[in-house]
Amino acid sequence: MARGAIPPSPLPPRHGVDAQRIRMPQDGPWETLRDHLVERLRGLGAADIDRKLAAGDFVDATGRPVPEDAPFVPRSVCWTHRDLPDEVEVPFEIDVLHRDERLVVIDKPHFLSTMPRGRHVVQSALARTRVLTGLDRLTPAHRLDRPTAGVLMFTTEQRWRGAYQRVFAEGRVHKEYLAVAPVRDGLGLPLVRRTHLVKEHGSHQAREVHGREPNAETLVELEVESGGVGGYRLTPRTGRTHQLRCQLCGLGIPIIGDPLYPVEREVADDDFSEPLQLLAAVLELDDPIDGSRRRFETRRSLSRWPVDPSVASPGGHADGP
Repeated sequence: MARGAIPPSPLPPRHGVDAQRIRMPQDGPWETLRDHLVERLRGLGAADIDRKLAAGDFVDATGRPVPEDAPFVPRSVCWTHRDLPDEVEVPFEIDVLHRDERLVVIDKPHFLSTMPRGRHVVQSALARTRVLTGLDRLTPAHRLDRPTAGVLMFTTEQRWRGAYQRVFAEGRVHKEYLAVAPVRDGLGLPLVRRTHLVKEHGSHQAREVHGREPNAETLVELEVESGGVGGYRLTPRTGRTHQLRCQLCGLGIPIIGDPLYPVEREVADDDFSEPLQLLAAVLELDDPIDGSRRRFETRRSLSRWPVDPSVASPGGHADGP
């Protein structure tokens, strides 16, 4: 194991979700581990901590249950599984596009977050793909927003993770998206949208800041038009949070079905009636391990993609009810 690396969990994932690692501070006033956990894990409460200790739900690095009266040991580590929230099941299937020794590539449906987060834990692409494939160490090489469907890549083991994540972080992946949005008269297309995007802590929306050096760039092309609605191909050259959604909104053509842009609106977790019309259609890269050219394409299509008799609808099966 590399110096400074976190040791693997002694507990296997549960429902595809990793156990929580709790590292003790280097000093403190607590006589017992239980006292520290009660103060630290305020979301559980003393009764829940006692219940989990009695059930053997906290384990040490070897996987042995921590005794209820275990002393507080500075810089020691214990592991436990979080109590899972009640979740609404996302009623759409994950399709596996590719699987080999290093990679699993899926076609993510709308309404699944990439990683377990907040109210969406088991109903995340990572947790469900781990269960689907039986691969407990899957890790995303990049991320898609929860409302966005399409091509999502995972690495199978920790030894491959860094190489593929760097390819994405360094912008060495060609990506193409499809989107459905209004057609705006007078908007000359194709165009390259270059703006400065910021997303402040605590805000759900990103915003464009005029007058600052661009940090986000997207090629916007209109593929098909019908009845004032356009089917667009978007080629981002950077990977800022909400880049495509924010930039199209800034052009006056917000993506249909977007719960954040231009105005944030509340959508119930069990409301699958209006999926965001944004699809990650293509990932293409030079493999950082063997140098081969890799290309992965979605089999999905967007339910609101404009119908044009002279142009075939891209993608495969549509998501949504």
